[in-house]
Amino acid sequence: MDTEAQHTERDLSAEPDTSGEAAGSRSARFPAWLEGPWRRAGLLVLLCAVFLLLLSTYVMQPFLIPSGSMEPTLQVEDRVLVNKLAYRFGAVPRRGDVIVFDGTDSFVREKPPQNPVARVVHGAAAALGLAAPADTDYIKRVVGVGGDHVVCCDKRGRLEVNGRSVDEAYVYPGNPPSQVPFDIVVPDGTLWVMGDHRSRSSDSRDHLGDPGGGMVPVDHVIGRAGWIGWPPGRWTALSQTTAFTRVPPPGGGHG
Repeated sequence: MDTEAQHTERDLSAEPDTSGEAAGSRSARFPAWLEGPWRRAGLLVLLCAVFLLLLSTYVMQPFLIPSGSMEPTLQVEDRVLVNKLAYRFGAVPRRGDVIVFDGTDSFVREKPPQNPVARVVHGAAAALGLAAPADTDYIKRVVGVGGDHVVCCDKRGRLEVNGRSVDEAYVYPGNPPSQVPFDIVVPDGTLWVMGDHRSRSSDSRDHLGDPGGGMVPVDHVIGRAGWIGWPPGRWTALSQTTAFTRVPPPGGGHG
């Protein structure tokens, strides 16, 4: 009985060619223009930047403090995180809130002209907290809301809201509540805002004679400053002040 194994040559043309499948598998994972670690790393950086821009546009935006108008609460070069959802679902700014707003038509007459490309680049950098905010963006504290009667000053030199004197512990040490006397009623849908460093802040007081009387429309508010995110040594949440706790609602006080 012949038990010797019969050896035959393989027909290589009948064997499946897997080299093309491997190449196809690689091309399915990464297009040719993305081959290479540096290109993939660049794509990852780009996707992260897009994600941060979307986050900054709709949810939380870093805001670089460009001046000392909010000292001692906020220092120059601080980056605060602005909650853009704070007033999106029926909530409205309250007295004492630190807000970022677009000052067009209230603090400035119109947006200054700017090269479109430069505007986009600067806007992206500002949205990431890498550049100063637009010239029309401001950060101030809400002192009066719609209907409030705000007066400065009472017999002891304090701010008065709806007939109630307010002790403003957040004001820069040594600053009076205001060196400019005023007596205003805040129209509905607007806000009266002031900086904490009263002697260095250009705020509602400086626009009393302008159209709108220095009032900021509520719909121009970008968001509420909630946290100091940079530098690391100043990481903290901005606590809500109790200065206005005893202020009655509009119409509830004298005057």
